[in-house]
Amino acid sequence: MKHFPMIQNVMSRGGEQWESNEMGKNEYLAILVNKYADMVLRLALTHLGNLADAQDVCQEVYIKLFKHHRPFNDAEHEKAWIIRVTINKCKDVIRSPWKKWFSTVDDIPLPIEHIESMEVVSSVLEIPRKYRMVIHLYYYEGYKTAEIAELLNRKEGTIRTQLKRAKELLKAKLMGGLDDDVEI
Repeated sequence: MKHFPMIQNVMSRGGEQWESNEMGKNEYLAILVNKYADMVLRLALTHLGNLADAQDVCQEVYIKLFKHHRPFNDAEHEKAWIIRVTINKCKDVIRSPWKKWFSTVDDIPLPIEHIESMEVVSSVLEIPRKYRMVIHLYYYEGYKTAEIAELLNRKEGTIRTQLKRAKELLKAKLMGGLDDDVEI
């Protein structure tokens, strides 16, 4: 929550917006923010490739969650809803005229602690967006190809093809100057 001060402000102000029978709403939202903050930030960063825009998307996702009035069926429905909203908000940022007028700030360091992970994440961020999203959902979030297809509104065969092509691109980037004959 330290990375999302606007969410804290909305949550602290928002108590009067909910009826008395929903007094636990703020506590529930705080739990959801703590539970999914890293996932939403990673997903947005993977999609946008820019930390500042990713943080903006995170705040927009949690504000939308705050305004969401229907209960979720279960934890999987809750997670899928948050992922879908994150993807849609990322698409909104990409389509925004603001993005066309101003260039991104690429010198912001990624919030990654291990150098080995930094190389992999940097390579993932360099591949085309449609592949980044599939790689992220498959490897980092643990979704199966059928679930990814449902989340992204694509056919499962398309997801499998994108996953295969993404792996090939990543392998080429990460193995770089190594000969094809050399086994690792």
